[in-house]
Amino acid sequence: MRPAIAAPVHVVQIGILRCAARLVPARARREWQREWRSELWHVREATACDAADSWDAERKVTAFCLGAFKDALCLRQCTEKKKQPPLTFRGSAAQCLLLLGLVVTACVLLARLLPAVDAETHLSRYAMRPGLILIQNAESGTDSIATITAWKFRLWQSRPQRYFDDLAYYRMARETVSASGGAAGQLRVAHATANLFEVLGLPLLLATPGRAEDSPTPGVLLSEKTWQRVFHGDPRVVGAVVHIGDQVARVSGVVPAGAWRLPGEADAWMLEPDTAVKGTGYVVAHLTPLGQAEMRGSQIQIAASDSDDGDDDLWGVSFGERTRGPLGLYLFTVFLALLSLPAITSVSLGEYSFCAHKPTWSKRLLRWGFLAAKFLLVLAVAYYASVDVAYWRATSYSVAAENLQLLASFLICLFGMRWVLLDQRQRCPVCLRRVTHPAQVGQASRMFLAWNGVELVCTSGHTLLHVPGMPTSWFSTQRWLYLDSSWEFLFASSGAN
Repeated sequence: MRPAIAAPVHVVQIGILRCAARLVPARARREWQREWRSELWHVREATACDAADSWDAERKVTAFCLGAFKDALCLRQCTEKKKQPPLTFRGSAAQCLLLLGLVVTACVLLARLLPAVDAETHLSRYAMRPGLILIQNAESGTDSIATITAWKFRLWQSRPQRYFDDLAYYRMARETVSASGGAAGQLRVAHATANLFEVLGLPLLLATPGRAEDSPTPGVLLSEKTWQRVFHGDPRVVGAVVHIGDQVARVSGVVPAGAWRLPGEADAWMLEPDTAVKGTGYVVAHLTPLGQAEMRGSQIQIAASDSDDGDDDLWGVSFGERTRGPLGLYLFTVFLALLSLPAITSVSLGEYSFCAHKPTWSKRLLRWGFLAAKFLLVLAVAYYASVDVAYWRATSYSVAAENLQLLASFLICLFGMRWVLLDQRQRCPVCLRRVTHPAQVGQASRMFLAWNGVELVCTSGHTLLHVPGMPTSWFSTQRWLYLDSSWEFLFASSGAN
């Protein structure tokens, strides 16, 4: 072909390549054009030597240039596919958080559906007047046994007190209670002085005006449970006359659920004048500021004089142990679980290779945020699940229920946090997906000469994880290896980015 005709043909061929280059993504366009122009030069050289007809040679070169459009479209499709995130939801961080969230939701719903559990977790149950103590004989090992006689209480009450500004007394008895001609059966009735609930500082759900000593008929307070179970929550029961044993009393109010902290687990409280109380029971006292200063932890030693000028050894036990609620016990188990965690698993998340392909700061913050979210969800599961297990059948304060919550909460916290660390160690630091496809590398017999362990790979092509089969001084923990862009072609089908 003559040079005058060959030059325009060459311009057309270069124009074809430039038009095809517009289909290539911008970041790869320059490199793509260099490759195709170099290939065009080789094609021209080959056709110039082999073809006798110059027109046939230029036709072949032009057909080669037209093939650039197909190559450009293919490259564009591959690039767009790489930009798309993986379509699979399984093994992702979102799936993990969703499953934990569902478990937390189930535990919370169960706690709300079970009346006993819902009552235990209600914060209003644990609001009590500060400085309250229960006085008992020092020789008594438990506050469930009544140790103070009524005449001793009246003796203390008649004398000036240094550490107390108020005292109240009650004793427990099983009585037959009936109302409106219908027998309510045997109930645990507390025969108490009229000032008991003033000393406790507990408000009443329902109450009639006036005090018990202002009426010739003694007043009786029903527990919230008895009010709901026996009288079906009818507010008109306040003011009604009931028969307690051989005595006639008038219902003067309903006591909220917080009164379960008192020993005896009373179903009803019959308020009587101080001179009418008898038997052996319990004394509740409120400490003065001087008395509170003498407290040693949750107890205070008391020396009281009896009628023979002798001394009684007494203990004042704070209500703090009974009013701490399940939340305080749960926080204590979380602390114990954190102390025990290093004994059952390594708290390290592994070592990382030093290279230019580490994730950005936003990716690192996302990873630590994901770890924190898992810890919070596991701790929420531990609280609600332990409360559900401990109190689903409990109707009052119970040491057995506290011990069951203590055990369940500790075990769930400990092994839950262990699972969180193990799960985090198996997740890619870049995409937070679990690494898969484990492959055994090396031989255990040569562990001191070469590396031996398991190798796992991120299916998105970000990292390799090397886990030693047996920790050694030179390879004691797992290591992450970040993969550069040269590995991307192996993971093109999985949508690596």
